[in-house]
Amino acid sequence: MSADLVVRPAGPADLPAVLQLYRELDPDDALDLAEARAVFDRMARYPDYTLHVAEVDGEVLGTYTLLVVENLAHRGSRSAVIEAVAVAGAAQGRGIGRAMMGRALDLARAKGCYKAALSTRMSRERAHAFYESLGFERHGFSFYTELGEGGGSPLIDVMPGHDGGPGGTDVTERVS
Repeated sequence: MSADLVVRPAGPADLPAVLQLYRELDPDDALDLAEARAVFDRMARYPDYTLHVAEVDGEVLGTYTLLVVENLAHRGSRSAVIEAVAVAGAAQGRGIGRAMMGRALDLARAKGCYKAALSTRMSRERAHAFYESLGFERHGFSFYTELGEGGGSPLIDVMPGHDGGPGGTDVTERVS
């Protein structure tokens, strides 16, 4: 591994390289550049949600996002969610993923997180072995549901004009 490996917060200029990494994972799932810039701008408004890149000699070869979540449970301890981890196929096995995860865990600890969680598709057995080699343990079950185009629920209204204070947009349950 080159001594020039740098893991750092991403900027808008990194988005084309990040999108290319995501296209390697799933060609049908990557945003176009304009969409990515809009999402990146929204992410910047979250207090602790950061896209990171790993670069070697100035070339972006890996990426992940780190979200630090406030919590009323666990005595108010924060938790970290690591998402969208990708390393260029040609660069795998060179320590880039290990360096990124080390940096993510260091940042989570520095922000007072009591745990860090991530998920990966069941079919990605090499990724499972990699995360286990870093000390991650399989824990519980993970569930999700597709919310469809635009998400939302007919039972939830987003209240326009409300910023929701520290938690974001106010929502209210519709009773009918």
